Amino acid sequence: MAKVGDEALSPSSCPPWEVADPLSGGQARRERLPVPLTRSRRDQPPGRGRRRRRGVERETPLWLSEDDLQKMQLLASGQVVSKTRIPAHGQVMRVGLQLVGDAKGNVLPASPERDCQDGRCGLIKRPGDLYEVLAFHLDRVLGLNRSLPAVARRFTSHLLPYSYTDGSLRPIIWWAPDLQHLEDANNDQNSCALGWLQYQDMLQPHRLTLMAGDAPCSRIPHGEWSRLALFDFLLQVHDRLDRYCCGFQPDPSEPCMEEMLHEKCRNPEELVLVHILVRRSAPSRLVFIDNAGRPQHPEEKLNFRLLQGIDSFPAAAVATLRSGRLQSLLLESLRVDRELWESQGGAKGLIPLLQTIDRRARILLRYIREHNLTVFEDLPW
Repeated sequence: MAKVGDEALSPSSCPPWEVADPLSGGQARRERLPVPLTRSRRDQPPGRGRRRRRGVERETPLWLSEDDLQKMQLLASGQVVSKTRIPAHGQVMRVGLQLVGDAKGNVLPASPERDCQDGRCGLIKRPGDLYEVLAFHLDRVLGLNRSLPAVARRFTSHLLPYSYTDGSLRPIIWWAPDLQHLEDANNDQNSCALGWLQYQDMLQPHRLTLMAGDAPCSRIPHGEWSRLALFDFLLQVHDRLDRYCCGFQPDPSEPCMEEMLHEKCRNPEELVLVHILVRRSAPSRLVFIDNAGRPQHPEEKLNFRLLQGIDSFPAAAVATLRSGRLQSLLLESLRVDRELWESQGGAKGLIPLLQTIDRRARILLRYIREHNLTVFEDLPW
């Protein structure tokens, strides 16, 4: 998907997703011409399928929509034409992007705000957040469709600081222009303020009809929380439903320990959810952001608190987990991102990560069986 560098790193020289210095001992890579979306021809997987897309050189998986592919192409190949720092977010940069031949971009001078309102911006994150790209593909393979498009890319633009152009592979995530943020500067990473106890009460069946129309997050249906819980459990994303690490015993190096958040677990009334976001264009549909998760989180410390209060899960996602084909479907999807694929050594380097997700999937399926939980059919949007 993204452009290919001069050499691919083997799994032994660069452990998967630990890419703070992926070019250790080497020189920064020269920029090449953008490589179009690509997809090798393979046998069609039963029940999922592929098709030839207009404007795409090869076939791509059906679960990646035309809109996904267009945004991925922008993120992978768009020229950086503007940049904006994101306050209080460290090594995160919002950039305006322009594809070669973009008539509108060629006529108008670069403007960060206009570029972003037109959907032509991306958020460059830290090399250590590369797992977000895998999270995007997991979201699409499972049919959740709640994450924003993401690709892996190396940057060379003179507009960016050297730390962004030193050859490191970074994730870039599409910037949704209509994400709804609270006006509270201390809580601007939410569309609505929701405490843990409120959240648990909202999940109770009797609350489905009794929720007040002006209650926090009242427009978000029950099924959205089920999708979020399933997704976060597979990735072990704690910084959303359990930023305090109340669901497992954290190591002293965990941010929740360093920031003394874990101590608040003693008082559930103080616990709040974070990164609960919707778009103005779809206020009843959650948007999953900051999905880097924890690929190395030990199995004996899996956070089952993420599943608390959830009594059903989306049928299509559960069927995919039960199929035994999650790893092969993810490999098929990840192959589209050529930069990511080659930097990790292809399937050989990616399989250990996918095996971890697959084991978590089997644990989740066992949890569903043991608790007699149900599945629900997704409604068309």
